[in-house]
Amino acid sequence: MTPALPHAPGRAWGWSAALLMLVVASFWSLDLQWAQFFSLDAARSMGRFIGEFFPPDLSPEFLRKVALGMGETLAMSALGTLLAAIGGLALALPASRLHGAERAWARRPTRALLNVLRAVPELVWAGLLLIAAGLGPFAGTLALAVHTTGVLGRLFAEAVENAPSGPGAALRTQGVGKGRVFVYATLPQVLPQLLSYTLYRWENNIRAAAVLGVVGAGGLGQLLAFHMGLFHMGKTATVLGAMLGLVALVDALSHLSRRWLMR
Repeated sequence: MTPALPHAPGRAWGWSAALLMLVVASFWSLDLQWAQFFSLDAARSMGRFIGEFFPPDLSPEFLRKVALGMGETLAMSALGTLLAAIGGLALALPASRLHGAERAWARRPTRALLNVLRAVPELVWAGLLLIAAGLGPFAGTLALAVHTTGVLGRLFAEAVENAPSGPGAALRTQGVGKGRVFVYATLPQVLPQLLSYTLYRWENNIRAAAVLGVVGAGGLGQLLAFHMGLFHMGKTATVLGAMLGLVALVDALSHLSRRWLMR
């Protein structure tokens, strides 16, 4: 019979009350102009603004530029995610404890490094890297790689620590080293989970890559910032449609890939 946990309900109610108070305080502290937002004038202004997007620019010359931007954005997201998966896996090993008796002296500093990498947004990393790498997709790719390394490294480390310890313990009793235990026991167990995390972050990075162009990192975002800044609303509508199509395509490919992995 499972013993009762008398303090669990009280703690749950306490956390729920604290969260509710935080939400109420957020509404109270922010100057939310709900009446103005739902006013008739705001609806008319928004309607006029949306109407300026039509018709979109579908000229062959501009569509060629958009297609090149889509390819650049897709390449940035794919390469950035690949570099992040490699870096995240390399940092996941020192950031995790493979078994309870392991000292794992590098665990805390490596996790602190991962926290720093993912705490800084991609736009900030792109702004910093533009100074060293210059304008263009190279800085955007590096920004995605650095930020996503922090995210994937932490997720990979948690997956490694939560993997069943039986196969690894059996190898360690035979005198097998830590590296070979990871390759032959831990990695085969967590590989589908690691691939799933990587595909999910690729979905996020395709959106981030489209935004990074706003700061000069290339791709569709750079086209969007340029034409929106000049109030070329027809061209802006075409770029936004290309972004939506690219995100939908990557989402579908990622979903199909995850379903295939989970078979």
